[in-house]
Amino acid sequence: MKIVIIEDELFTAEDLASSIIELRKSYEIIKILPSIKDAKNYFSQQDDYNLIFSDIHLGDGLSFEIFKSITVKAPVIFCTAFDNYAIEAFKANGIDYILKPINKKNILEAIEKFERLTEPAAEINPAMAELFEVFKSKSAEKINRSILIHHKDKIIPIKTDDIAIFFIRNESTFIIDFAGKMYPIRESLEDIENFISAKFFRANRQFIINRKAVKDATQHFARKLIVNPTISFSEQIIISKEKTSPFLKWLQNI
Repeated sequence: MKIVIIEDELFTAEDLASSIIELRKSYEIIKILPSIKDAKNYFSQQDDYNLIFSDIHLGDGLSFEIFKSITVKAPVIFCTAFDNYAIEAFKANGIDYILKPINKKNILEAIEKFERLTEPAAEINPAMAELFEVFKSKSAEKINRSILIHHKDKIIPIKTDDIAIFFIRNESTFIIDFAGKMYPIRESLEDIENFISAKFFRANRQFIINRKAVKDATQHFARKLIVNPTISFSEQIIISKEKTSPFLKWLQNI
């Protein structure tokens, strides 16, 4: 059984691959794809695979974009951190999932479901367009989520759409809003990524920036970019060369 994994975090991909092989010695991980672009290129040229494990949020967009444009030859098991509302969409469309953080029990259950599948893989693909719209809708809903700021003796709700930048300073997480006010928050950037909308971009390990906070970007050495924010911000936000292309697409599409 030949498996393809679509995952932009190498450690997560390797951990998933190791768990699959441990659970099924006869399975083979033939490819790990880190982006939508790489996946489209691969699936347009290859068809010798039996099952796909795919993360939803990749560095260059939602993985549903892959399956909308490429007819894959195998079922897909998604790995997702989305809430139960979105998970119900998977169940209704007959596509299995693994809820993050991933564990071997969930992987085994997903594999066993795959092994019970009898419908042709081609019948799975038409559901991707509908699922893509569901997740775009869910991303839009997230704009109305709020962060709770614990400031002195007050708890202040601030809508994520009013936040210009999430960032780390001295191992603590902060926000700065469009009025230039800065507050510490309790969530990590990884926590924040799970509920913010597509209007935000994870620039690097230190910054998540709102599209409205991007004035422009300046070319930097080694094919990197420096983001120039619309607000006064003392720290330099650098986009790595690996993230330059996804960042520019994000700027163009959001």
